[in-house]
Amino acid sequence: MLYESIRVAIDAGADAAAPVATIMLNRPDKLNSFTRAMHRELAAALDEVTASQARALVLTGAGRGFCAGQDLADLDLAPGASTDLGALLDEHFNPLIRRLQALPMPVVAAVNGTAAGAGANLALACDIVIAARSASFIQAFVKIGLAPDSGGTWFLPQRVGTARALGLAMTGERLGAEQAESWGLVWQVVDDAQLPQAAAELAARLARQPTRALVATRTALRAAATHTLDQQLDLERDLQRDLGTSHDYAEGVRAFVEKRAPRFEGR
Repeated sequence: MLYESIRVAIDAGADAAAPVATIMLNRPDKLNSFTRAMHRELAAALDEVTASQARALVLTGAGRGFCAGQDLADLDLAPGASTDLGALLDEHFNPLIRRLQALPMPVVAAVNGTAAGAGANLALACDIVIAARSASFIQAFVKIGLAPDSGGTWFLPQRVGTARALGLAMTGERLGAEQAESWGLVWQVVDDAQLPQAAAELAARLARQPTRALVATRTALRAAATHTLDQQLDLERDLQRDLGTSHDYAEGVRAFVEKRAPRFEGR
């Protein structure tokens, strides 16, 4: 597919068995804000990445912003007109968030500037967030009379607690990258110039790991928020039963016995 508002690359790098995919939002003049066309391209790109057998994905933005959320110019804002925002979420944003959460590989968000509104929550939907030192996160919804969407009301309290989530959502204040790191909203902050390399190195490292085990770990940690201990113990049992039959588990055990580095294949 020919993409206009995003870029897609799949790079085997130094390890052909552990390719890394990169999706870059590419509307820098609009701070990579969402349009319906971009959503359609993202859906196709995620299909392409999944089919490619990539074992990690980096999601980032072109220019000085990661993503400014919905492009309001793409909505029908003529006098007297209104847009069914619920339909917009059902058709585009919610499927995107669910898709990112369910990808069969780890996803790294490299936040290179402003992440506002749905753009902030897009980053939080990824597994690990690395932010440039100049990056910021803004729950901008309240500034146009809306409540957070794209999973924001779930991700925020999960990561920073209810008090801070309410403060961010109700004030719409900018949260700088270093404070976001100290609050546990992101994994790591790096100097701006180092962000592409840091994200690429992390993704390459994850791509060499036992992919099924990483996905199972993600599944278990997310389920813990709503599970009782008994439910979580049962889930851990089921996941371990499945992973115990995998190629990578057998390889990991052999490598341990043979005192060598394991060569995981993601299966």
